[in-house]
Amino acid sequence: MKGQIAFLLLLALQLACAAFFLWDILAPLLGITYEPLSWTLYELIEVGAAVGLLLGMMMTAHMLSRSRSRQKLAEAQLRIASGAFMDVLTERFSDWQLTPAEKDVALFLIKGLSTSEIAGLRETSEGTVKAQTNAIYRKADVSGRPQLLSLFIEDLMSDALPGLQPEL
Repeated sequence: MKGQIAFLLLLALQLACAAFFLWDILAPLLGITYEPLSWTLYELIEVGAAVGLLLGMMMTAHMLSRSRSRQKLAEAQLRIASGAFMDVLTERFSDWQLTPAEKDVALFLIKGLSTSEIAGLRETSEGTVKAQTNAIYRKADVSGRPQLLSLFIEDLMSDALPGLQPEL
């Protein structure tokens, strides 16, 4: 909260200084006459503008640094989640005693590939893929692809992933 207030105050300072300098430049060009400021006040406004610009640069650098740190943390969490998902897949496939071919097909099913796409990638017939798919569903005790996928999603949502701390 304090950071937001400081940021808003800094923006207000920069806006006021920019408005002053624009007025100082444009007023004579537009033929607007006004009482000139004393040199002391003018110098103070220029110092304020310089301080505002320097603080703005420092705050921008700080915000950029925080943003990069958050991005690195998010990428690390994504890698952990991805690794955890593969661990869950491997564990479930072992529990269900899938054959190596069934493991391949199950992985393709979870990735969302169609039966014909899986057959093409595995260089086998669609009938073989269908038979392997039915065996996977039977061993996993599910009725179809959505239920199969939901098993893994439930595992990931119910177990705290290592290294991931939920924000409260």
